[in-house]
Amino acid sequence: MLRIQEIKLPLDADETELPRLAAKALKLPQTALKSVSVFRKSLDCRKKNEIKFIYTLDVETDGNDEKILAKIHNPKVSKAEIYRYEIPESCRKTDLRPVVVGFGPAGMFAALTLARAGLCPLVVERGECVEQRQKSVQEFWKTRKLNTASNVQFGEGGAGTFSDGKLNTGTKDFRQREVLLQFVQHGAPEEILYSAKPHIGTDRLCAVVRSIREEIIRLGGEVRFQTKLTDILIYNGAVQGVTLTDKQEKRTDFETDAVILAIGHSARDTVEMLYRKGFMITQKAFSVGARIEHKQEMINRSQYGAFANHPKLGAADYKLACHPQGGRGAYTFCMCPGGTVVCCPSEEGTVVTNGMSEYARDGENANSALLVGIEPAQFPSAHPLAGMYYQLEIEKKAFRIGGGDYTASATLVGDFLKGESSHKLGSIHPTCPTGVQLCNLCEVLPGRVTETMCEALLKMDKMLAGFACPEAVLTGPETRSSSPVRIMRDEFFQTATNGVFPCGEGAGYAGGIISAAVDGIKCAEAVLRDEH
Repeated sequence: MLRIQEIKLPLDADETELPRLAAKALKLPQTALKSVSVFRKSLDCRKKNEIKFIYTLDVETDGNDEKILAKIHNPKVSKAEIYRYEIPESCRKTDLRPVVVGFGPAGMFAALTLARAGLCPLVVERGECVEQRQKSVQEFWKTRKLNTASNVQFGEGGAGTFSDGKLNTGTKDFRQREVLLQFVQHGAPEEILYSAKPHIGTDRLCAVVRSIREEIIRLGGEVRFQTKLTDILIYNGAVQGVTLTDKQEKRTDFETDAVILAIGHSARDTVEMLYRKGFMITQKAFSVGARIEHKQEMINRSQYGAFANHPKLGAADYKLACHPQGGRGAYTFCMCPGGTVVCCPSEEGTVVTNGMSEYARDGENANSALLVGIEPAQFPSAHPLAGMYYQLEIEKKAFRIGGGDYTASATLVGDFLKGESSHKLGSIHPTCPTGVQLCNLCEVLPGRVTETMCEALLKMDKMLAGFACPEAVLTGPETRSSSPVRIMRDEFFQTATNGVFPCGEGAGYAGGIISAAVDGIKCAEAVLRDEH
């Protein structure tokens, strides 16, 4: 199998042209190609008058690959390595079942890996199964009655279930391919295997998540919903079991020698329990900001120019970053084309926002988080959980300013740049399902954050025309893009307590669906290796 990079097609060309172009690159007749498949597909829109697709193709020929490579001397052609992931053989010395705490991407892929290895894991998830969780979330958005155990943050699939289902990642770990393959096997669109910017969409993610759960159970695993980890039982420096509490507040102990803590970035009570138990937890930088909404049509025009309505392009996205002079870094995060801003608290008396898109990305507005990094040096104290409590205080303040009923706080960009309150919406209508209270977001967010956001808006407007549109809406706060703590682990992925494996985004080792899932697989492999 040969891999050819940088095969280019203009927008109006058809993909049936790809075999011809592959044959040309290999200096072979097209009849010599046995198969041509797309390994990667990206969009090059740097020149607005010459937008094109860029392909990497895998080609099977009826000849000798080494001979072809020696003949063509083309640096864009190489041998394609066939991807294969194999679960390590279990070296465990006991028959005790491992416990996976949390069923977001990290816990899900940890449990799936353990189940495929024959270890029959027990998964405990404080929230509901995804079918019931969807109902609880919709009920909250409709009635504003929050289910603190099952919401946008807690429940099967984790926080990413109510997002864009974005699968971009900065990790180069080879396991990311296995994550994508498993998603496709469980119902995700096949295009995520080759798209340069893969996404599933919140509407499709739910079925994928349910299918993965069903396979874990089919392989002998067990999933207990509405069940919370309330204690870890430790003796002589090693885990002996866990205490679990169900929705009726019934406590039971479960014996185990391996616990994967995939608790997510919002399980503050669990983090406090771990801190009281003596687990080493350190401060970690996190980000604060707001969701910014524009008309999707404007983003399309800015990114695609005259091709904005081309049927092959769909909704445009963006990713911006800058470093204002003398200020902190600012960046956009989790951009949701054609999406909505959602109110997603997990504790009563707090407001926090996020973004969500369905697979079609066909909504009127685009949104993304506009965030500013906060380093531990800016935390109120040196306490290991100071960042977490700082995050919580911002969310409580937003709840109060929003009116105390889960209405989100919002300011138009034009007013925000002046440091003023907004009193009237313009042409962009906020999509937050619990509504917005126009105010001055500078009263919600820390001053050092708003100062940097103001400078960033002006700089980013030069990168993306219209970004600082005065009528664009900032809705906040966005505080949970990452965890403000790190639960320390060693080279064997374990804490100082043998058999406890902090995992994923909540433990401070991931930042998105793919990286969290990869970390889940790595922690499962560590359980299988049984090293100390």
